Amino acid sequence: MNFKKGYLVLLLFISQISFSQEGIAVYTDYLSDNYYLIHPSMAGAANCAKVRLTARQQWFGDDRAPALQTASFNGSLGEQSGGGIILFNDRNGYHSQKGVKLTYAHHIMFSRSDVDLNQLSFGMSVGLIQSQLDQSDWGPEFDPNNDGTIQKDSYFNVDIGASYNYLEFYTHLTVKNALESRRDIYTDVEPDNLRKLLFSAGYVFGDSDRLQLEPSFLFQYTDETKEKSIDLNLKVYKDLEFGKLWGGFSYRRSFDATQYEDNGSVNKQNLQYLTPIVGLNYNNLVFAYQYSHLLGDIQYAGGFHQFTLGINLFCKREKWDCNCPAIN
Repeated sequence: MNFKKGYLVLLLFISQISFSQEGIAVYTDYLSDNYYLIHPSMAGAANCAKVRLTARQQWFGDDRAPALQTASFNGSLGEQSGGGIILFNDRNGYHSQKGVKLTYAHHIMFSRSDVDLNQLSFGMSVGLIQSQLDQSDWGPEFDPNNDGTIQKDSYFNVDIGASYNYLEFYTHLTVKNALESRRDIYTDVEPDNLRKLLFSAGYVFGDSDRLQLEPSFLFQYTDETKEKSIDLNLKVYKDLEFGKLWGGFSYRRSFDATQYEDNGSVNKQNLQYLTPIVGLNYNNLVFAYQYSHLLGDIQYAGGFHQFTLGINLFCKREKWDCNCPAIN
């Protein structure tokens, strides 16, 4: 059992490293009213400017545990344009990344009036990312070739995407890291292709007088490794006098199985997470909590805790006659 746990932790460590090298890893924080974090075309799409702070942590008490912090702001720039900025800090063991992304989006309105939402959006984010590998406290027993230095490398990249919002329906398509990125921090032959495709869609059922249900999904495809995964999500909203109470679940499953040894036999397991979510919109403030729990025969202690704090600024009237939380 100890061998299996150690093997899985190693697997997750390698997976998190591959995710973190792409910039901001794609978790489920987009479900906390934060689609702009992964889709640049959503910058300035809402009737309010949005500030979102997120903190994700695993294994409290361990300063080398996986952790991610993001700070983002996006809002409208005139009637048909939007802009935004994202700052992030991602740490996993001895590897870490810091970066900034600047976004511009353009929104094309097909609506006949200010009532029926029918909007096509295009967006692009330009990012500067610094990767770091801290070998300063590695001893020769860990790596005889270690020189005790902190290795750093920086690179630029762009994310491009499109969104379509029609009444209660929405869909997004984003290409992260669309350009090749030459880096040299681990070896001289690191892959230049960090491209990842994100495709998501959802629909909001119900009305504001009762419960509203929002099923959605997010599909991810990593170009270099051909890895695929899908998030299946369900959120429930309840309007209150002072705001909105909401919650739900997200289930993530990888299409790619990993082998592990158990008492001499070789088995396979797909990486799976179940994430319950709870949130509250109090006037213009947003609070949310998520907990991601690993599923499968192989388990390890501790899931991922994630907190979101946000504020909506410069809000205009809700001009669209639809149940569209990401826009109104």
